[in-house]
Amino acid sequence: MLVSEFSKLGISKKLIKGLSELNIVEPTDIQRSAIPILLADGEDFIGQAQTGTGKTAAFGLPLLQKVDASKSEVQGLILAPTRELCQQIAKQLFKFTKYYDKVFVEAVYGGADIGNQIQRLKRPTHIVVATPGRLMDLIKREAVDLSQVKHVVLDEADEMLSMGFKQDMHHILDFVPFEKKIWLFSATISGGIQDIITKFLSKDAQRIEVERSAGVNANISHEYLICQSKDKLPEVLHFLAYHENERGMIFCQTKRAARTLAKQLKAKNLSVDAIEGDMGQRDRDKVMRMFKSEKIDLLVATDIAARGIDVKGLSFVLHYELPQQNEYYTHRSGRTGRAGLKGNSVLFISDREKEHIYELQKALKIKIQPLN
Repeated sequence: MLVSEFSKLGISKKLIKGLSELNIVEPTDIQRSAIPILLADGEDFIGQAQTGTGKTAAFGLPLLQKVDASKSEVQGLILAPTRELCQQIAKQLFKFTKYYDKVFVEAVYGGADIGNQIQRLKRPTHIVVATPGRLMDLIKREAVDLSQVKHVVLDEADEMLSMGFKQDMHHILDFVPFEKKIWLFSATISGGIQDIITKFLSKDAQRIEVERSAGVNANISHEYLICQSKDKLPEVLHFLAYHENERGMIFCQTKRAARTLAKQLKAKNLSVDAIEGDMGQRDRDKVMRMFKSEKIDLLVATDIAARGIDVKGLSFVLHYELPQQNEYYTHRSGRTGRAGLKGNSVLFISDREKEHIYELQKALKIKIQPLN
């Protein structure tokens, strides 16, 4: 069985049993490279890999094996940029441990009742998954004990910096024990990321990079349609009419554009809602519950708001507006074509934006065809 490959990497049989039930059988490139290094627990670690390459299992499985479940103290800390990604990571770790020791994971993030989170942290907790801002609030209130943390994971570190969490990240890394190991994962190594590496990671930190192409799902077909701005909405409606029995996501660059497009689609009696950064946690959770339970067929989203969203059975992703970074395209398109199913990723662009198609093809080593 292919699942034995995880055994060769050093993953325990009990975790592998949980992985097999999740249909995670063959390690991805980042998992194959990172897991043996992280299990060895030598120096700090830098993994350069895009969203959609299997990073959660790459750091999550070694971290779970490092935890001493007999001790009811926080031993692992995972920082992530958004509440959705925190929720997704915590959920994944919980699923991994179905047949493993009882490792308790708690997710804390802004937009939710901090009092409830403080109460949950009073229970035995081994791993905390947090957004930097909320973790800082908890530290100031002395509501979380990080004195026994041995491993800190920075997931999507570049996104945390771009969202303005630099000061919080520096403060948190100064606050946790000096002896901890830092595992940093980032799609890009910007100047800000290099500052963190220089200041907080050991000089002998091990570093791997997964090729960009490894992040693009082979089950996804990529297409584009050239249209004028005034024709974009009618063209999207035409596409949706042709795929009326299918479910998917539509991406915009800005919160305002996402809200506007969702209203326009609702006016056409389509089953749709939006998720964007200005929404309250209760509203976001409500929309996500409806989308996951198939009470709505379409979700309009911004790139940041969609971090960590994992919904089964999506047939397509539409790019109503171009992604601002190549990595966002991989993240967007990766919402479809999951669990071995086929997916379709379609860009709606103006004639002058066509050069971006060539950039994406070259950077991600994919073929983007004109929409038939």
